[in-house]
Amino acid sequence: MNRTATGIDDYPLSERQPERLKTPSGLPFTEIDLEAVLAGKIQMKDLRVTSEALEWQAEIADDAGRHQLADNLRRGSELARVPEDKILQIYQMLRPGRASAEALIKAAEELETQFQAFRCARFVREAARAYFKRSE
Repeated sequence: MNRTATGIDDYPLSERQPERLKTPSGLPFTEIDLEAVLAGKIQMKDLRVTSEALEWQAEIADDAGRHQLADNLRRGSELARVPEDKILQIYQMLRPGRASAEALIKAAEELETQFQAFRCARFVREAARAYFKRSE
């Protein structure tokens, strides 16, 4: 099946569209089972959600009228492309008083240029504006 649009009738994807789902390493979702785990064919990275799957989930949420959920899933889709250590670094920076405005803006630029995480970069910039507007 070569579909691009996803809607509420496709929910849940794992039951209605399992052939579209793949692991981050490219393994088809349908090949993840206990036998494959016991045979050592499944790695921890294969149990992570992909950016594409989160985007499809966002399309379903939009179709159901749950736009705020869709926005959150799209940010998650972007973060699925960002290494965990970078996410943790930015998380620490977002805690009040932990980073300068310049450091937060630089982190936002990295999210955009290195990971194409434009929604997340906008969030970091908004946080920088909020934090440093209060301290003026």
